[in-house]
Amino acid sequence: MLVYLCGPIEFASDGGKLWRRKLAPFLRDELGHRVYDPAEDEKKNLTEEEMAHFREWKSADLDRFRRVVRKIIHYDLDLIENKADYLICYWEAGAAASGSGGTPAELTVAFRKGIPVYLVTEALPEQVSGWMLACADHVFRSVEELKRFLLDRYARERQTQLWKT
Repeated sequence: MLVYLCGPIEFASDGGKLWRRKLAPFLRDELGHRVYDPAEDEKKNLTEEEMAHFREWKSADLDRFRRVVRKIIHYDLDLIENKADYLICYWEAGAAASGSGGTPAELTVAFRKGIPVYLVTEALPEQVSGWMLACADHVFRSVEELKRFLLDRYARERQTQLWKT
């Protein structure tokens, strides 16, 4: 199975990397799932020149910047639509203030395709976009709560039993 790790990157204090780095070993080692981390895969389908300069183009050449980011959008959404088995979205309290970027779009694509979305947030429901809450199949208050759910739902022993029936 392939899990797509979704959540703020551009305006996250650490580029959205720490929570993903902490969770990925659990997903791989405990569940045997493949992990796609868009925060680590900065290359995606970009050329070397695009990789090196697209962030500066945001202020220097907006049209060129938009063309590059549209490539990233296509890449990520295609991956979700065609390869992901489920999404995990980590939404920090106050994330909306930093700019939501593509996270709601990624959740929407998964929702429309019937791909399970697991939202982790310590924020109260009234502090999270109603759109995002509606796209989520389950909402968890902590990563530990999510892990318990995933172990129950996707543990290797459980998957082996399902394939036998």
